[in-house]
Amino acid sequence: MFVLQRSGGGKATSSPAENYQLARRRTLQVVVSSLLTECGFESAEKAAVESLTEMIQSYISEVGRCAKAYCEHTARITPTLSDTVVTLIEMGFNVNTLPVYAKRSQRMVITAPPVTNAPVIPKALIAGQKRTHPSHIPSHFPEFPDPHTYIKTPTFREPVSDYQVVREKAASQRRDVERALTRFMAKTGETQSLFKDDITAFPLIAARPSSIPYLSALLPSELELQTLEETDSSEQDDQTDSENTPGNNLNDDPGADKENSMLPPGGVVPSVKASEENMIDNPYLRPVKKPKVRRKK
Repeated sequence: MFVLQRSGGGKATSSPAENYQLARRRTLQVVVSSLLTECGFESAEKAAVESLTEMIQSYISEVGRCAKAYCEHTARITPTLSDTVVTLIEMGFNVNTLPVYAKRSQRMVITAPPVTNAPVIPKALIAGQKRTHPSHIPSHFPEFPDPHTYIKTPTFREPVSDYQVVREKAASQRRDVERALTRFMAKTGETQSLFKDDITAFPLIAARPSSIPYLSALLPSELELQTLEETDSSEQDDQTDSENTPGNNLNDDPGADKENSMLPPGGVVPSVKASEENMIDNPYLRPVKKPKVRRKK
């Protein structure tokens, strides 16, 4: 008797599919051990048991594969007893000896193997109602695919449009962004701690001293700039409207036109104050120059 050297099996893994296959392999080993006991063997090497287990597993797998092939050859999806009988005959097995072998007196009864959970198949997306075969389609044909593959998936959850909920969500998002930004600045920049013993507890962003501390008081805020722009634009619009009125055009005299022709292109005589403003080097202290906005008539 030849003995094939095989490993004693791999380690059990946490995968459900591999655990299921390992349980089936152990069941075949028990079957092989019982057959050896019936034949009169008292002990066996582990390599011999593994080789016989591999042979019996290969034989059962080949029977199942051939029965499946015969079944599909006749346009069916479930193998029957006749497919199995034809497979055994094709493989050279005498089917007439099966009843005698099943009724042998010295056969051993093997206890049922422990119940193992089959690998869980993830559920597909459920949308709509699954269709069944019409009357003109045989039942052994494949079923229709899931409805979500050919129909649109309805949205059961409506978007939130309540004012209070939207404001609360916006406030919470803003608070989260501020916290994330503060933590990022605390991790990447210089920090100060409230406790001398533990530097990592309650980190505070270190204050950076400014060389010009009064500069922030001199610069206007964004709200003040916006208000100033709106005021200037409204005053310029009123001045433009008053200049375009017919009464002002009739009161003009030729002397005034001559005087205006002598003015510079800007229309304003340069003064000492204007020359002083041009001498300011600090860009933060210079007056804001804004373009004139005129309404189109």
